[in-house]
Amino acid sequence: MKELTHFIGGKHVAGTSGRFTEGWQPMTGEQISRVPLASKAEVRAAVENAKAAQPAWAATNPQRRARVLMKFLQLLERDNDKLAEALAREHGKTIADAKGDIQRGVEVVEFACGVPHLMKGEFTDGAGPNIDVYSLRQPLGVVAGITPFNFPAMIPMWKFAPAIACGNAFVLKPSERDPSVPLMLAELFLEAGLPPGILNVVNGDKESVDALLDDPDIQAIGFVGSTAIAEYVYARGCATGKRVQCFGGAKNHLVVMPDADMDQTVDALIGAGYGSAGERCMAVSVAVPVGEKTADELMRRLIPRVESLKIGPSTDSSADYGPLVTAQALERVRGYVDLGVKEGATLAVDGRGFKMQGYEKGFYLGGCLFDHVTPDMRIYKEEIFGPVLSVVRAQTYEDALRLCNDHEYGNGVAIFTRDGDAARDFAARVQVGMIGVNVPIPVPIAYYTFGGWKRSAFGDLNQHGPDSIRFYTRTKTVTARWPSGVKDGASFVIPTME
Repeated sequence: MKELTHFIGGKHVAGTSGRFTEGWQPMTGEQISRVPLASKAEVRAAVENAKAAQPAWAATNPQRRARVLMKFLQLLERDNDKLAEALAREHGKTIADAKGDIQRGVEVVEFACGVPHLMKGEFTDGAGPNIDVYSLRQPLGVVAGITPFNFPAMIPMWKFAPAIACGNAFVLKPSERDPSVPLMLAELFLEAGLPPGILNVVNGDKESVDALLDDPDIQAIGFVGSTAIAEYVYARGCATGKRVQCFGGAKNHLVVMPDADMDQTVDALIGAGYGSAGERCMAVSVAVPVGEKTADELMRRLIPRVESLKIGPSTDSSADYGPLVTAQALERVRGYVDLGVKEGATLAVDGRGFKMQGYEKGFYLGGCLFDHVTPDMRIYKEEIFGPVLSVVRAQTYEDALRLCNDHEYGNGVAIFTRDGDAARDFAARVQVGMIGVNVPIPVPIAYYTFGGWKRSAFGDLNQHGPDSIRFYTRTKTVTARWPSGVKDGASFVIPTME
C-alpha cells in the first residue's frame, strides 16, 4: 500500500500531523493508499515556501514564464498515458474519460501560454497637458485552490495554470479522494523549469481548508465543490479580506422541443447523463420534454438505451462508464434512487442491483431512469451526482423555461431544437450561466470563461478565459507628468485633464 506525501518547496514531504485518510481503488473496492491530512503547520510551511519563491517568479518576464508553461505542455503529452492510468485507478473513470479530463486542463494551460499578451495594460498618450496615463497588471502574490475529486487533472490546471502564468505562487489543496495526479502534475511542472515553491500541493481536509482561508499571506482562493461548502469558503474567505471565487452544485436541464432530432437528443442525454457515472458538475441530470407526445417518444427511446449501458472497470475500453468514486458515494446515490421511488416518481430503469462480475466489491451502479418527476421532489431539487436521469414533463415551452429559471442552481442548461427562433429566445431568457444549443454539455472552450449563476457560483469572476487573468492580477494605474519648465503654482482643486 502506497503512502502519499505533500509537495512543498519542490520536494515530496511526508505528512507529520499523524492523521491520514484511506485511498481506494473504485473498480475493485480495495484500499490502495494512505493520504496524509495536513495540519495548520504543514499548510503554513507550504505558504511560506510560496511566499519566499514568488517575488523572483513575478520578476521573471511573462515571455519566460510562458516558456515554462510550454515545456509543461510537452511533458503532459509525454506522460499522458501514465497520468490517465493513475487518474482512472484512483477516480474510477474509464481511461478514455480520464484522457478527456487531462485534455480539458491542457487547453487552459495552452491559453495561459498567451500571458505576455493577456497581461498587457493600457496606455493613453497626452491624456492631459504633458500627462500620460497607463495601467499595469500585476500578480497578487500567493494564491490557493481547493479542487474536487471529479476532475483531479482538469480543475487543478484550470486554477494553477493562469495563476502561475500571471506571476503568482500557488498552494493547491486537491481532493483527498484522488490526489495522486495533482502530485504528478506538480512534479512535471518542476521538471518543466518552474522554480521550487511556486506550485505546492498539500493534502488535507477541513483543517487544511480553514488554514488556507485564514492565512494572511493567501491573497486569493478558488474553490470547486458542493454548494454548501462553496458558500462556506466564500463567506470565510471574504471575511479575511481575500479575493474568492467558488463554484458549487448543479442541476442541469436539457429541454427537448417537439421538433428536436430525437436520435441526436437521445445520444446526447445518454452521454451527458451517464458519462463518468454522472459525477460531473455539468452532467445533464434532468430531461424536460415539451408535450406528452415528445415525452412518450423520448421515454420509448431512452429506456432500452439506459438498459443497455455497459458498465465496467476503468481498464475496459468498451465500457460506457465505470464505478463511483467511493463506497459512500455509491450508498448516497442509491439512497436518492430509493427516495425517488418513495416520492412517487416512476423508476423506469432500476440499476441498483447491478453487480460487476469479478469486481463484486467495486463501487458500481447501473443506470437509473425516472419518469414523471415533479419539481417538489427532492430528487429534482438536489444534486444526486450519479448515473441517474430524471424526466420532468413540461406541457409548453414556457413551462420548460420556467423550470430552468426557478431552480436554485444555474450552472448549465441545454435546448435541443431545429427552431432557431426558439433557441435564440431560450438563450436570451434562461437564467443560467452556460447554455448549449443542441450541445448537451456546454463547457466553454478555454479562451471563454466557465461559470454558473445563482447558487452554482459565488464571486464576481469565473474560471479560465479572460476572467482568470483578471482574478489572479490587480490593476495599478499610473498618471505621469514630466516637468516642462512652466511654473503653474499650487492647485487646490481636484485634478482634471482639461
